[in-house]
Amino acid sequence: MKKYLNIIIAALFIVFAIVQINDPDPWLWVAMYLYVAVCILLFTFTNKSKYPLMIGGLLSLGISLGYIPDVISWVKDGMPSIASSMKAESLYIELVREFFGLLITAGAFIFYYFAEKKRP
Repeated sequence: MKKYLNIIIAALFIVFAIVQINDPDPWLWVAMYLYVAVCILLFTFTNKSKYPLMIGGLLSLGISLGYIPDVISWVKDGMPSIASSMKAESLYIELVREFFGLLITAGAFIFYYFAEKKRP
């Protein structure tokens, strides 16, 4: 059962990557989401996912640090909806969305990294 759930989660990240093709900066997002999917599949079918997961987690968290000023601006503006429309009314709304996308990828990397460490 776990194997099928991991495949479904990997497939979701592939869908996330496909949706990002129309983004203004697709290279980063398509690569990041596909990398998550590949790492999950490595975890599912091999025992060689520890370092790719660690690298992905560090990259996600490291890149997300650059978005902190935009998140602070968003909070200071009263946290307007970042999902009300697909077109961002201001630049920082798009950047806050990207920040949360990075947190999602970081969460996946961290979850699977610790799951990998628990394996015998």
